[in-house]
Amino acid sequence: MADFFSDPKTAAQISFLLENIPFAIWETIYSTVIATVFAYLIGLPLGVILVTGAKDGIRPLPAPLMQALNVVVNLLRSVPFLILMVLVMPLSRIILGTTIGTPGILVPLTVAAFPFAARLVESSIREMDKGLIEAAQSMGCSTLQIVWKVMLPESLPSLLSGFLTAFITILGYGAMAGAIGGGGLGAMALMKGWALQQFLVIYGAVIVIVILVQIFQSAGSHLVNRMDRRTASGQKKGGKH
Repeated sequence: MADFFSDPKTAAQISFLLENIPFAIWETIYSTVIATVFAYLIGLPLGVILVTGAKDGIRPLPAPLMQALNVVVNLLRSVPFLILMVLVMPLSRIILGTTIGTPGILVPLTVAAFPFAARLVESSIREMDKGLIEAAQSMGCSTLQIVWKVMLPESLPSLLSGFLTAFITILGYGAMAGAIGGGGLGAMALMKGWALQQFLVIYGAVIVIVILVQIFQSAGSHLVNRMDRRTASGQKKGGKH
């Protein structure tokens, strides 16, 4: 074991990890958070439209429009991320002026993630009790009021769970983006580790990615469980009154 750590190549890899891991972690978290937020800025209203504008929704939209929206969402979800990233690179250059590093992957991550986020939002809203919507309609609530005061609050625990799922998925996308110029832990594992056959760098980066996923998964699950308990408690109190 002592010989292993005293080997110059091993010592160089350990030194590289210690010097670069903190910044790589920051890049990974930064890009994941920004891409998830923008994915939900697009995906949340799109998911709401997919529910409210459906044939059985509270505000049906023209069938050709809904079909077009569903086709676009399904097509974008069907394209493998690495291929989609290459296709979106020109858009990234137009918007951010670069296609490499952490800034360069924000647009591809967002484009890849917002259809997924939209489906998660759609699924969360469809799970709620339709009787609440019917009650709101009977009281004369507008579409906006039903969405803002009934659908979203009642679906909040499920929406938070979907957000967590999207966040972890985007974290994985960001790691894959290292193969074609992205930054963060994925780039460290692929460009510095695999390309140079520095296996300690690969293992170190992968272990840190796994740890990050577990941390966010545990923290997110705890938050969702607390939200579920509060919602259930509120519904019991409301039932007593």
